[in-house]
Amino acid sequence: MEYVYAALLLHSAGKKVTDEAITAVIKAAGIEVDAVRAKALVSALEGVNIEEAISKAAFAAPAAAAPAAAAAPAAAEAPKKEEKPQDKEKAEESGMEGLGALFG
Repeated sequence: MEYVYAALLLHSAGKKVTDEAITAVIKAAGIEVDAVRAKALVSALEGVNIEEAISKAAFAAPAAAAPAAAAAPAAAEAPKKEEKPQDKEKAEESGMEGLGALFG
């Protein structure tokens, strides 16, 4: 996740997103850098319009939140069932899959 944040920070600052720049940002944050991950991210971002990806994500977030907000009153009335650890893991994995769609 920190690699994506580094790329977004570089983009926001108007800097070129390179593996060297990502490495510098991650090191500045005090995190040990995995050069392979930095290169993989830069490679994955080739040809991606980051501004367009961000704007698409901004439009998708409110649309995704609306059904959840509508379901909230019904969920408050229903008796709560015990959530299994497996369900939490699947939910986290599902959320991470959507994040990957932002950049490729």
